[in-house]
Amino acid sequence: MIEIFVTGGTFDKEYNYITGELTFFESHIEDMLRRGRCGLDTSIKTLMMKDSLELTEEDRQTIAIACQQSVHDRILITHGTDTMVQTAQFLASTSGLEHKVIILMGAMIPYTFGTSSDGFFNLGSGLAFVQTLPPGIYVAMNGRHFRWNNVRKNYNTGFFEALH
Repeated sequence: MIEIFVTGGTFDKEYNYITGELTFFESHIEDMLRRGRCGLDTSIKTLMMKDSLELTEEDRQTIAIACQQSVHDRILITHGTDTMVQTAQFLASTSGLEHKVIILMGAMIPYTFGTSSDGFFNLGSGLAFVQTLPPGIYVAMNGRHFRWNNVRKNYNTGFFEALH
């Protein structure tokens, strides 16, 4: 079983036709898994629906506690890309997670934007990585995975990359 924790981020944002802003209504994970014909056993829990720039230390603690309390050793977390690395670092400093595979993933373009979104690809990659990597905290974006302490978001290219 793979536990999926939803925290928000661009991945789940939608265009609000009234305000003209990107906002949250509901998570799209269940729909994506169904449309992608996912054959994996998953459990989905929404922890929050926030832009990652608005995440607080209390929010990161909520994510960490959910990971600690999960009976599953394979966890996928949807997360906004701007502070994904900071949350990965926070989880790496949290005790009780050493035996778990935890993958943070997201999207640069909302799933609701259709074929231009990288959400489907990143979700599929995250699901593959969570099944095959050894225990640890990882960021999975752009078809690649990175250990929590060897990754950054390149704001010039829009891609995640290794530090060294």
